[in-house]
Amino acid sequence: MEHLMLLGDFILHVDRYLETFVANYGNWVYALLFLIIFVETGVVVMPFLPGDSLLFVVGAMCGVGLMSYPVAVGLLIAAAILGNQSNYTIGHYFGPRVFQWENSRFFNKRAFEQAHAFYEKYGGITIVLARFMPFLRTFAPFVAGVARMTRSKFTLYDVTGGILWVGGIVTAGYFFGSIPWVKANLEKIIWAMILVPGVLVLFGAWKARRKAAPAA
Repeated sequence: MEHLMLLGDFILHVDRYLETFVANYGNWVYALLFLIIFVETGVVVMPFLPGDSLLFVVGAMCGVGLMSYPVAVGLLIAAAILGNQSNYTIGHYFGPRVFQWENSRFFNKRAFEQAHAFYEKYGGITIVLARFMPFLRTFAPFVAGVARMTRSKFTLYDVTGGILWVGGIVTAGYFFGSIPWVKANLEKIIWAMILVPGVLVLFGAWKARRKAAPAA
């Protein structure tokens, strides 16, 4: 319980933790940030690590000269791309072994074929948009791997999404993070960055489920 409270405090006050880390350890902050982004996007059991809020705060710190903007953006884009590649590989390799194909009661061949067809047709936009959705960005590349989305197609959209996600949010933090109103309301902004995409995902899932439900 104590660890969960500490994690929650880190997510909501990531700016304070990063400033303290930079003051104590200097450039080691880049290694820490690389690790956080890589793990959040590359390990399917770690979807709760901060992503959007962390990138925004990094941008704000770059804006006031505490960190280097080009170094931070370059490293974190690499972490995001490599994390998704790792997640895809885990899904591609372990998915069929977990389900044990047709011999397992957990495997539904028709559902697998539908998922594969979906990711071949719409997987690109799914991978890109999922970057901006907490939790979804951790599971989307894993499911793409399980569904056997073509690696070359996945990589194209993985790189595109990684550049847009990291570059866009860090840049937003760089230009807007030092505005007094933003600094005074940073905790609320972090909450919004966590909750709003989640609500949109739930609403979309509910709408899709309702649309797919057979008429009474």
